[in-house]
Amino acid sequence: MIASTKKSFSARFYVLLFLLGMVALWSLLCGISHKSPDLDNMEELVWASSFEWGYYKHPPVPAWFMYGLTSLFGKPIWLTFLAGQLFSAIALWFVWLLGCEFTTPRRAFIAMLLVSITSYFSVRATMYNHNSVQLWSIVASTWLFYRALRYQKMSDWLWLGAACGMAFITKYSALIQFAAFFVFVVWQKHYLQAAARKGVLLALLTFLIVISPHVYWLFQHSFEPLYYANESIEPGQVPFSVLGDIWGFSTTQLGRLSPMLVAWLVLFFWDRRSRNAAAAQEPDSSSVQRYAAALSAWDRSFLLIVGLSPVVLTVLVSGILGTRLGSSWASTFFVLFGFYAFWWLRGNENTVLRRAAITVIAIQVLMAVGYAVGRGPLAYYTGRKTDSTFPGLAISREMQDVWRQHVPGVPLTLVASDTWLGGNIAVHIKPSANVFIDGSKQESPWLKSVDVMTCGMLVAYSTTTDSNAPNPGIRKLYDQARFKGVVEQRWSSAKSPLIVINWGIIPPEAACLHVAGH
Repeated sequence: MIASTKKSFSARFYVLLFLLGMVALWSLLCGISHKSPDLDNMEELVWASSFEWGYYKHPPVPAWFMYGLTSLFGKPIWLTFLAGQLFSAIALWFVWLLGCEFTTPRRAFIAMLLVSITSYFSVRATMYNHNSVQLWSIVASTWLFYRALRYQKMSDWLWLGAACGMAFITKYSALIQFAAFFVFVVWQKHYLQAAARKGVLLALLTFLIVISPHVYWLFQHSFEPLYYANESIEPGQVPFSVLGDIWGFSTTQLGRLSPMLVAWLVLFFWDRRSRNAAAAQEPDSSSVQRYAAALSAWDRSFLLIVGLSPVVLTVLVSGILGTRLGSSWASTFFVLFGFYAFWWLRGNENTVLRRAAITVIAIQVLMAVGYAVGRGPLAYYTGRKTDSTFPGLAISREMQDVWRQHVPGVPLTLVASDTWLGGNIAVHIKPSANVFIDGSKQESPWLKSVDVMTCGMLVAYSTTTDSNAPNPGIRKLYDQARFKGVVEQRWSSAKSPLIVINWGIIPPEAACLHVAGH
């Protein structure tokens, strides 16, 4: 028992050390290399202007966390990279905890290491959005689902409902994972157990309590996010286009899993070389048991059914209904795939763990450095039009100079624009400014009780950054502007596109000028 406890403690220390290193590596390199965050990151920064029970496009949880972080740190763009990686690390921690339920801490660590280099836990975790934030709650729900069925403790069922509730109000796609849980319950016939039926009711009760404020908000706001979700599921035009879409979706996922597949190959050939060398001295060494053989049949069934069902169900439903498949929908579908290496991994777990750590850390570093260089200096000097090289700070300073020239003595507190351009202007203003998204209070709930005209606003749009600009709401405000002009700025290097920004200023009213004067 003492030896087992020490082994668990040792593994826990190295798991935490790896996760802290991963967060630091990606956050630091992206913070240095990126001039602006991705659009999704900027959207969450803008939405973090107020705490709401829902937003016009999505449920609220990612904006809640960002609201708390920005209350402490302001709105620097590096914060979004750090937040995305933190949630990836938390999700990986739950992957390890799940593995510790049915295998040794070191073997669970091996599985966690392998899945950490899939794109969804690494490259795409730099994008702070509903997909990356949902990772932790999906894995936590999976871990609690395992514990609830295995141990039938009331506390596990209650926490399962809470975790599922958080997953749902992060993104409604959590229903796919719930469907995977349902498939497993049916497959293993847990629905015949009275304790399991009672537990499901307890979990459902907590789930409903957690989501109830958001459901109430949905009724108040005409179910706006549901309409947005429905619009994102486009029907296929012809049967062959659906097959092509499924093929494209599948190959994209294979590409995003490829770093893990590379690690599998490295470990496979590393093991085979060692085993061939050992076989010359010990002919019976090839009969060592594979890790999956040490698992119970129930555990193997759990890993396969709960792990594979989300992607299988999604592709089946898409094929039957003829709907479009978004590649990012699969962000949470592969969280258990690190354990699938157990079907061929074998041998001394300390040796395998050391090899896995060397391989994974090398791949993590190569990916992080390559991503930072590609999205930073390389994109800049080649003049590529990418979010990461957008000159948000330079544009913001120029817009602030324009405002001070025409409205001296009054701080710029409101920018009417689209989320991307307006966010890039607003986040660099001190003290902070809000974005009036597309001139719509419906999309800007932080302004619901504000007279937006009192202290005026800067109106900005650009067809370079948004081909649909100007939005009708922005056009209406622009037409009311007293002062108007145009500024130009290169996207990055001299080879890059020229950004043309049309700006207008609606001056503040006398009441605001009086307050500013005092």
